[in-house]
Amino acid sequence: MKSFSAVIACLFMLTASGQSWKPVAGRIQTQWADSVDPAKPLAEYPRPQFARKNNWLNLNGSWNYAITPASTETMPAAQGEILVPFAVESALSGVGKTVGKDSLLWYSRTITLPKNFKNKTVLIHFGAVDWQCELFVNGKSAGKHEGGYDPFSFDITSLLSKSASNKLLIRVWDPTDAGPQPRGKQVAQPEGIFYTAVTGIWQTVWLEAVSSTYIRQVKQTPDVERSILTVDADVAAMQPGDQLKVVAISNGSPVGESLVVPGSSATIEIKEAHLWSPQDPFLYQLKYTLSRKGKVVDEAESYFAMRKIALHADEKGIQRIQLNNRTIFQYGPLDQGWWPDGLYTAPTDAALKFDVAQTKAMGFNMIRKHVKVEPARWYYYCDVLGIMVWQDMPSGEDLRGNRWEQRPFVIGLGTDVKRSPASEQIYRTEWERIMDALHNFPSIVTWIPFNEGWGQFKTAEIAEWTMKKDPSRLVNAASGGNYVMKGHIIDLHNYPEPAMPDPAVFGKNQAIVLGEFGGLGLPVKDHLWQDNNWGYQSFGTADSLFNRYSGFIDRVAALIPLGLTAAIYTQTTDVEGEINGVMTYDRKVIKMPADKLMGVHRKLYGD
Repeated sequence: MKSFSAVIACLFMLTASGQSWKPVAGRIQTQWADSVDPAKPLAEYPRPQFARKNNWLNLNGSWNYAITPASTETMPAAQGEILVPFAVESALSGVGKTVGKDSLLWYSRTITLPKNFKNKTVLIHFGAVDWQCELFVNGKSAGKHEGGYDPFSFDITSLLSKSASNKLLIRVWDPTDAGPQPRGKQVAQPEGIFYTAVTGIWQTVWLEAVSSTYIRQVKQTPDVERSILTVDADVAAMQPGDQLKVVAISNGSPVGESLVVPGSSATIEIKEAHLWSPQDPFLYQLKYTLSRKGKVVDEAESYFAMRKIALHADEKGIQRIQLNNRTIFQYGPLDQGWWPDGLYTAPTDAALKFDVAQTKAMGFNMIRKHVKVEPARWYYYCDVLGIMVWQDMPSGEDLRGNRWEQRPFVIGLGTDVKRSPASEQIYRTEWERIMDALHNFPSIVTWIPFNEGWGQFKTAEIAEWTMKKDPSRLVNAASGGNYVMKGHIIDLHNYPEPAMPDPAVFGKNQAIVLGEFGGLGLPVKDHLWQDNNWGYQSFGTADSLFNRYSGFIDRVAALIPLGLTAAIYTQTTDVEGEINGVMTYDRKVIKMPADKLMGVHRKLYGD
């Protein structure tokens, strides 16, 4: 039995945990940094597309950490506390240290399970951990995972102790740009358009208690032409006679239902479907109920939208992107999702929502999520607020190891990277997992496997695989990269002025897109990451910046009748040394006011 003083010491450690936390000094912060609660950071339910909100426990908060040589076999004494889910390099982690390819990052924490977890199957969920990790529960391995952007889970039921407390230990290794794995713009030595490395946990960690038979995952695909929703489900330990029913709900009232047999698809007829669009982002609700002999075994809630994205030739034979069988010009910012205080992780849920809401308020109807994947709640806000999303696969391998040629648009002029079989498999595995994890978010309308030739390999094959994997969306095989006549889109990057490929050459088979342009820079004193900054073209005042931008929009508008069907402006915010954002890196200064942007953007949509 512990002495009274030892008990008091333990209680003090528990109550004080996180109270000594403070952000690393010397870096600019967003307005939400002061709202971070170290006792419960990012406390919101993390999986809005497949929700069981009764039996879950958020594990964000203070963990012990250590950084050791890569050869270390177990975690030594803790070197301090880290605020999960902020990456160890970030200011909000409270650590601000670099790990690197020659070191390991360790996390440890002791947890006590709630009473309602008793006699349940206990799952631990990770939103994202960069890059390779292994979880130990009470000294035994619960599982390994490789992939910095896809969510994953482990069933830890058999490893849990019957006593009150259980110890979690996590080992992470991340080679950053010394390895072939997807990493986006992370590098060991950040400069220019490449940024600070992100290592370890950077999305919410949480526990969930379910029955021994439970709904593992669901897949929902709308078909506007047939007025149906196709539903697939995976059920763990389903027994003969079990029934899984799914009910579609509109404004609180059921509008259709079906029984789902795992391993085969079910359909729900959606009569007089209310279609989703940026102007009217209507969402239906879904309720899944798993029953055995009339008794509910498991329940989960989700949502879906009825929407269709496709190509259609106009009267001149030029391919146009259509939403719900109506031509729509898509225009949005390149959004990299970086934060000066949290790096890959927004300080709060309100901050995560802010970027989407502000983009909408500025009159954009689309976002290109650039070489990064966001937490599920970010896509949820896009669904709810009505923003279409073009989703990149995070880049990897040697970003400069191939020949990149995008002009004069000669097919086959550039060369793809020759990846090793292991490198190829890493890419393919994570891309498939990302697509699976994001499939149910209706805001995503386009997949982008490659950007600017960065690690680009077997482009035609990957494009065809992506199209086959998800025929409900468009595929932009190589945004500004080495072109192949595969996929739905031909995509030019041109800085700073707007331009487009020749519609007479490319417009008959693929939609013509200006995948990146602009990059107009305006440094704002006291809101800069570093002293040495750059933009593709820099300005001294907000007025001169806006005047130049407005002229660019006039040019984009002039290209639309010639065949341009979408454009993406660089970029939503400044990022580290780049000062070409519509907002500063800390989001405290909006360089071009939302109402003025809304006004000039109307001409792109025919308003």
